[in-house]
Amino acid sequence: MAIKRTKAEKKIAYDQKLCQLLEEYTKVLIAVADNVGSKQLQEIRKGLRGDSIVLMGKNTLIRRCIKVHSEKTGNKDFLELSNLLVGNVGLIFTKGDLKEVREEVAKYKVGAPARVGLVAPVDVVVPPGNTGLDPSQTSFFQVLNIPTKINKGTVEITIPVELIKKGDKVGSSESALLAKLGIRPFSYGLVICNVYDSGSVFSPEVLDLTEEDLMDKFASGVSMVASLSLAISYPTMAAAPHMFLNAYKNVLAVALETDYSYDHADKIKEYLKDPSKFAVAAPAAAASGGAAAAAPKEEEKKDEPEEESDGEMGFSLFDD
Repeated sequence: MAIKRTKAEKKIAYDQKLCQLLEEYTKVLIAVADNVGSKQLQEIRKGLRGDSIVLMGKNTLIRRCIKVHSEKTGNKDFLELSNLLVGNVGLIFTKGDLKEVREEVAKYKVGAPARVGLVAPVDVVVPPGNTGLDPSQTSFFQVLNIPTKINKGTVEITIPVELIKKGDKVGSSESALLAKLGIRPFSYGLVICNVYDSGSVFSPEVLDLTEEDLMDKFASGVSMVASLSLAISYPTMAAAPHMFLNAYKNVLAVALETDYSYDHADKIKEYLKDPSKFAVAAPAAAASGGAAAAAPKEEEKKDEPEEESDGEMGFSLFDD
């Protein structure tokens, strides 16, 4: 017969377990566990077994354990978790890839009926079609302003109806109707709300970022730095190419307005003195490009063997 432990012994054991997890793991997912049953939680634990551990408990107890652990070890990083322990949440300690663990957790969602008083997490729309209910139930649909008709002795909904909006509480009539129609509109499971990784806390949406997204954000940041540097005339690596180009434009403008000159400025001055050279240069460039493109085609034609005609072979397919 197992000896029943006291509350104090259970707290000591929980504290030891949590402190051990804090020492072994550096990555933690904070998950909201509203409307998640014990059986469903057990299935999630089985699915994550191997590189992840799900820990549930009272927020005050977890905060106290984290505080005591940080004082003993001097590691203040996990104190960031204390601010995230709000509501019905649990901790998922993992050594695996954070994105893969989140996707694995999302698989274990269970459909649930719309109980009275619950806040709808999504919009609930009743689809049109035959309900299988007898005509005596039409008054029930009329109370909810759902258009129906009698078809083959049963009630049929004619158009889709938005029964409950997201964020609204489920009423008794809506709950009874959905139960009669056999509709379980809600699904519940662990929802990742925050991610902790080696002292940093961030939103789970960060896990969806790809390398292309990071490159786009980096390029946008470099562009902002370059714009600011150019605006205040402060040299930076991002603005250096633009500053050199602007400086060259200024030198070229001075050379065109004065007697000072150099090779590239001489060419620009010639074009400005005789604009017709622009028209001469453009066709010449186009012709050179066309000749270069036509040369390979001619070589291909030369490489193809000429077909022998019937006359050269000494006979014809048609008699005169």
